[in-house]
Amino acid sequence: MGQAFNGLWAAFVASTVGTWLGFGAFPLIAIQVLGAGPAAVSALAATGLAAGALLALPLGPWAERHRRRPVMIATDIVRFGALLSIPVGYGLGLLSYTHLVVVSVIGAAANIAFTAASGAYLKSVVAPDQLLPANARFESTAWTAIALGPALGGAAVSLLGPVVTIYANAAGFLLSGLALAAIRVRETPVRTRPVERLRAAALADGWRFINADRRLRDLFRNTVVVNALIMATEPLLAVLLLRDLGWPAWQYGLAFSVPCVGGLLGARLATRLEARHGRARVLAVAGVLRVVSPLGLVLATPGPIGFGLVVVVEFVVITGMGLFNPLLATERLQRVPDDRIGRVLTAWTVTTTGAIAVVTALWGVLAALTSPRTAIGIAGVLLLFTPLLLPDSDRARRPRPSAGPVT
Repeated sequence: MGQAFNGLWAAFVASTVGTWLGFGAFPLIAIQVLGAGPAAVSALAATGLAAGALLALPLGPWAERHRRRPVMIATDIVRFGALLSIPVGYGLGLLSYTHLVVVSVIGAAANIAFTAASGAYLKSVVAPDQLLPANARFESTAWTAIALGPALGGAAVSLLGPVVTIYANAAGFLLSGLALAAIRVRETPVRTRPVERLRAAALADGWRFINADRRLRDLFRNTVVVNALIMATEPLLAVLLLRDLGWPAWQYGLAFSVPCVGGLLGARLATRLEARHGRARVLAVAGVLRVVSPLGLVLATPGPIGFGLVVVVEFVVITGMGLFNPLLATERLQRVPDDRIGRVLTAWTVTTTGAIAVVTALWGVLAALTSPRTAIGIAGVLLLFTPLLLPDSDRARRPRPSAGPVT
């Protein structure tokens, strides 16, 4: 697919491996170092996401008027520096809950900016008929990293302490920035409309475009709700398994790494299944597959039976995600013109991040009033209704024509 794509993929490998080696590091540090409870752990995740989304909101229109690769390199440097401050603070005895929140905010804003820029950059360096294979490769890479990272990270935490995986996470972003800087293919200037002021109307343009495209709107609503409900239970599941059920860190990491074989399988099958059954139908089936089993997490227990249950539940969820995500990413890139891609991706990511923040905060309160297990169960029940938000595959319309590669 070319040297530019290979550099982008290398950057993705580095940052993804680092991120998943550090899986669960923030709630783990909050629980084990700072003694935080379920409400505080959920609030940590929610506050960082919400504030980061607000900071990132103007970045979509801004990124459209700048070359994408420098934007991605800058966000990698910012994330590297922010994460490195955590082990430094821990080593000096100065680490606090507020410190974790600030780093979480910076990371969330930088992640949104990177996502918007990288999506636009991918579309500019890959031919339209190669978008799905490219997205499938990213998805396969992600699930491979997820399969290995949490288990290795959990073992490292058990041996070396709660902040060791933060070093790996930070190093991943540094290596990502270096991989992007090593790309020798010159990025073509960005073609934009006449210069606009950064006003509310420009910021809302991404949402207006999504709302005007019926199929894109349905996919948007479904993914926002599903991601919010699944991610809201992540800190509560950490509290349930690590604190209430007494799982060791290595077992917690292994329970989320083994099922990632399903994500790799789904991503590898995406191109083949689309060719055989059509994208709309495969999206519908995968959209159902990823939400049918999370309710089973309420039955988690200590010991081998509880471990096996969590692995099976997560395998079903992750297989559905591995199949759904590259098809969704391709559909979105193909339906959005190049001069709107930054705004649409920013609007999509900001909405998803904001929804996760709000629902995570609400579920933290719900868990404090009831229990983490009860709150996880309620989220599981609600997820069963989310397929109603998926677009009707029989009404699927052809993607809007793209404006062509960014020039």
